[in-house]
Formats: sequence, C-alpha cells, structure tokens
Amino acid sequence: MEDKNVCIREQADPRQINSCREKIALQGSAFTTLSAVLALAGNEVRLKILYLLEEEQELCPCDLSDILGMTIPAVSQHLRKMKDGHLITSRKTGQTIFYSVKPEHRKLLRPFFQIIHAKASAV
Repeated sequence: MEDKNVCIREQADPRQINSCREKIALQGSAFTTLSAVLALAGNEVRLKILYLLEEEQELCPCDLSDILGMTIPAVSQHLRKMKDGHLITSRKTGQTIFYSVKPEHRKLLRPFFQIIHAKASAV
C-alpha cells in the first residue's frame, strides 16, 4: 500500500495525520450539514432573518418586510433559499405563512446570536 502522507516536515507525525483523516471521515455528514447552514446564514440579510425568527419564534414575510425595510418579494426570495436548504420551516394559517427556524438548527445558530447580543450590550 502506498504511503499517502506527503508532509516533508521532519517532525511530522504520521499517526496524528492519519488520526485526523479518520476524524474528518467519521464526521463527513456533520461537516456537510454545518457547511450548508453556514453558507445560507453567511448572507447578512438571511442572518438577520434567522435572528428575527429565533427572537420572535415565527414571523410572516410581510412582518419581515416591514422590519427590514425590504420588499416582500425580496424577503420571500431569501426565505425560499433557507426553506430549500432545510434551515427553516413554515406553517400556514388562513392566507398567511409563518416561518420559523427548524429546531435542529436553533442550537447551532444560538451561539452566533449570543455574539450579536453581546456586541449590542457593549455599545
């Protein structure tokens, strides 16, 4: 079997390199999920929407439109991307659709929102 370690550093530890490879391989799906969530949340408008949904539990597109000073179609486009990315969920009451952060992503996003709270408190 060919040695796949290419680090030429004299003190390189092949066991450490292989151990890290195994850790990455074992957590493959977790990296995929986290990367997808962060890619969606990496947009400033979507991050604001997620923050508002976390704070208020659920909001409709017209609420978000009023809060953010954006058109409803612009807000809806961001909501669609996050819904397609399985980051948020929706429920319909009459003609109104309410959006909320999926429970499995709340725990992941909460530390980011705590940073926002801390910065706001420091000002």
